[in-house]
Amino acid sequence: MKTDLSKVLAISGQSGLYNYVSHSRTGVIVEALADKKRSNVSASGKVTSLADISIYTDDEEVKLQQVFLNMKEVLGDADAPTSKAKPEELKALFEKALPTYDRDRFYVSHMKKVVDWYNALKNHASLDFVEPESEDAEA
Repeated sequence: MKTDLSKVLAISGQSGLYNYVSHSRTGVIVEALADKKRSNVSASGKVTSLADISIYTDDEEVKLQQVFLNMKEVLGDADAPTSKAKPEELKALFEKALPTYDRDRFYVSHMKKVVDWYNALKNHASLDFVEPESEDAEA
């Protein structure tokens, strides 16, 4: 089954990724990718769709979906290094997956989030993504 990154959410202050389920009176109902537990996230909570995230490069911003696809090409079936890996190891991965990443604006802390998200998607969802064009066609 293809993963729709517009429905996969990162929630500030909480680890892991969540699938959007529905709106509620007080916020949104989400389901954790890892354990499938549902919870309500307050409307005041900072919730970001992975489809809305881009990585700075020297000439443009690259959507996170493309970064994940590049990482999959580099890593094959292997998991990405964990967020506890040495900074040099994370930088080496991004040197291969996104050689033009902006070294002044894409920090190791960002790399840690991206590799954690990549591993969560790989292990609990799919790295086969719904294309944005097909979403528009369905609507």
